[in-house]
Amino acid sequence: MDITSYVLLSHEQALRRRMDVVSNNMANLSTAGFKREDPLFREYVERTGNADAPTRTTSMVLDYGTVHDTSAGSFQVTDNPLDIMIDGPGYLSVETPEGGVAYTRAGYLKVAEDGTLTNAAGMRLLGEGGRPITVPVEDAGRLSIADDGTIKGPNGELGRVAVTMFDNEASVDPRGDGMFTGQGGRELTAAETRLRSGGIEGSNVQPIVETTNMVAILRAYQTSMRMAESMNDIRKSAIDKLGRFG
Repeated sequence: MDITSYVLLSHEQALRRRMDVVSNNMANLSTAGFKREDPLFREYVERTGNADAPTRTTSMVLDYGTVHDTSAGSFQVTDNPLDIMIDGPGYLSVETPEGGVAYTRAGYLKVAEDGTLTNAAGMRLLGEGGRPITVPVEDAGRLSIADDGTIKGPNGELGRVAVTMFDNEASVDPRGDGMFTGQGGRELTAAETRLRSGGIEGSNVQPIVETTNMVAILRAYQTSMRMAESMNDIRKSAIDKLGRFG
């Protein structure tokens, strides 16, 4: 396989990766708090040549991972006073079944049978200092969440929802279940926290944009295939001519 074929293969692999990412975005169009992703590539330059020939460079594409779009999704009203949306940067902290901490923008909250506040998947929501929030079960239907995350019941304050912010969003990685993992986050104070209750944050995926991306990827792949076919025709023609010469 010559260098041209390697370059075309590199391009087609990058296009396939782009299509996988766009397809995943479309699949999560209705996922609460989902952040659309973009593939990240970098250029790999291959240098060829020797003492008798000038140095030549060939550029190829290498997959360098993905980055997620941190722009906020739209506010979707649920009329549940426990459902919240973070109005600004940051993530809700939840305790995973393995005992670790994960982060999410999906603000579906409910009170479990033991009185702890959990997300829709049953993971315990963490409040200030990384501690679970427990409320009286009999007050489950009479709770409210203030803009600063303070949870209030009929008899006063019961805790505060913690919002964790990462100064470097590149350190936040999706884990595949609507959750994120991250390192180096800091817990926002009450004065820095901004929440909206009675609804959740929708996905920030724009279907028209993603559909347009799919069409562009398909056309680029078709162009790459035509180039590969043209190169094959040139090789066949050269072989035929050499055969006749021999």
